[in-house]
Amino acid sequence: MFVLSKVFWIALNPVNIFVFFLILGTFLLFTRFRRAGRRILLCVVSVFVFLGFVPIGFWLIGNLEDRYPTNPPIPQDIAGIVALGGTINQYMTAARGQPALTEGGERLTEFVHLALRFPKARLIFTGGSGALINTGVKEADAARLFFNQMGLSNRNIIYENRARNTYENALLSKELVGDDARTQRWVLVTSAAHMPRSMGVFRQAGWNIMAYPVDYVTAGNRKFEIRFRPIKGLSSLNNAMREWIGLIVYHGLGRTPVIVPSPESLSDN
Repeated sequence: MFVLSKVFWIALNPVNIFVFFLILGTFLLFTRFRRAGRRILLCVVSVFVFLGFVPIGFWLIGNLEDRYPTNPPIPQDIAGIVALGGTINQYMTAARGQPALTEGGERLTEFVHLALRFPKARLIFTGGSGALINTGVKEADAARLFFNQMGLSNRNIIYENRARNTYENALLSKELVGDDARTQRWVLVTSAAHMPRSMGVFRQAGWNIMAYPVDYVTAGNRKFEIRFRPIKGLSSLNNAMREWIGLIVYHGLGRTPVIVPSPESLSDN
């Protein structure tokens, strides 16, 4: 299923689709189907310009980011904090010997903030390798270096290094804490757009967990600004579609209770 999901996303990735039709249209210009090639290129350029003016991707992302409150009040008696991987380049970290954060590094920095704020809380970082090849380098190892450099070397952080996706994040982390995942209260740290799917998966797996969303890409005001940002428009659509497709697929597989989990659709376990 993991390999299938990777192949599936390659085929449905908006950027890949855009590049495919760009190459196809250009190729057809040098054949007897040049008219079809011109039409394809016209459509590609039109879509590119449209996404530059109309922030569809940001609207789709914003809808997910606003489902859980920012900086929610956290009870003092929480059992622990769980941070999801996906925001540090383990290969670059291993090659250069220093943490190489990617987009969404707030998952790690806010985790440090909460760890210092709640010194008695148990700490879990979950992230293995989401690659299809060269899977021996684990994200948890790169995160360990980052957390040690941030002053958490004296904390007994649990590093789960086998998970390849959000579903495995929830299941494999639960194996490490046992029944405490259900009987005690935990805090989940991940990107705001990824939080609905993550909360749905963790609750479905039996965690008693609350959301602490980070890594916002929208301001939450939903204002329409006339700005020409074609690259960001395509990139945001790509990120939005990845999350929305994931929500639909996870619900279809029974990994989440509803398509778009929210605080109202999830009751405490």
